[in-house]
Amino acid sequence: MLEEYGVNPGMRTLYCDNMSAISISKNLVQHSRTKHIKIRHHFIRELVEDKIIRLEHVNTEKQVADIFTKRLDVNQFEYLRTTLGLCVMDK
Repeated sequence: MLEEYGVNPGMRTLYCDNMSAISISKNLVQHSRTKHIKIRHHFIRELVEDKIIRLEHVNTEKQVADIFTKRLDVNQFEYLRTTLGLCVMDK
């Protein structure tokens, strides 16, 4: 579908602030210790293996997704809002 809009659907980067999650997605040796993880969570591992996405670590302070999921102080909120390219519009 992306190709129809002229977007190259090549490998995408998924930024994650959880080093354990990144490690599990890249390291098949840990399988015996990750059996408790539900099958739907292994979907990300398969995407990484198939080179559809890659996971990269990002510091928690710079995790843009947090603006939608966490309670932030004013400074952190304003930083992430700016990072997203959003601005305050006057009434």
